[in-house]
Amino acid sequence: MENWAVQSPEEPGFHAVVTPDKSSCKEAWIYRLNLNKGDSHTLKSGRLEMHPVLCEGAAVLSGNSALEGVRLEKYDSFYIPGETDVIITAQEDCFFYVAAAVCEGYGEIFVRKFDPSLPIGDIHQIHGEGTGRREVMFTLAPQDKASRLLCGFTWGGEGTWTSWPPHQHEADLEEVYCYFDMPKPHFGFHISYLKSADVEEVMAHPVHTGTCVQAPCGYHPTVASPGTQNTYLWVLAGFSHEQRRYDLAVLDPARDGLAVNTPAFRTVKAE
Repeated sequence: MENWAVQSPEEPGFHAVVTPDKSSCKEAWIYRLNLNKGDSHTLKSGRLEMHPVLCEGAAVLSGNSALEGVRLEKYDSFYIPGETDVIITAQEDCFFYVAAAVCEGYGEIFVRKFDPSLPIGDIHQIHGEGTGRREVMFTLAPQDKASRLLCGFTWGGEGTWTSWPPHQHEADLEEVYCYFDMPKPHFGFHISYLKSADVEEVMAHPVHTGTCVQAPCGYHPTVASPGTQNTYLWVLAGFSHEQRRYDLAVLDPARDGLAVNTPAFRTVKAE
């Protein structure tokens, strides 16, 4: 667990952050694309499906008829299946996280514009209650056509918990949390442990903008420092297309006893 946290580069360019050849996750890829205003990058998906998510700046797409002229602003995203190219040109200094996984032949190009006014439903959701309440916005939802990826944003409350109660989905999916909008001195903790209630073997990674933390297995709640919101893109990668599901999280059974007098623990759906 010690090496599950990686700080992504801030230098201009396209950077591999989490890849199966050098990471604990074997199904999920995470890249970071940093572009200065006016610069361009040609994204080539090859054998992977790719889901770029704009965390800062503005950009325009070209070089692909389905995406020609699309303008992206902060929190917008798009999806391309395997063997697809697209040119991304920065209209402002840009920071993208790019999620990727093996493309199994499923997937259609689409763009998702961020819309905070969406009613609570399939894309915009509220999970948890009290100190575990958080807002979730899918960028790549179960109903979207893709091979293995599911992705979305989570915004916690100031100084509160997210992904609580702790959960794992190690039989079906890997996950990576990619933090942003948390510039130093803001920080939080991403907590990992492998066995139910094994609080003696907890790993707490400090997180801030640019930190990516893997969850190939085990439980992975997070908590923000006072005055900070934990803000991250979560990336789920199924071991197969059939395991690309959002309802496979298994809550830590040790929390069941603690949930008796805490309704939020019974009703929360962990992401």
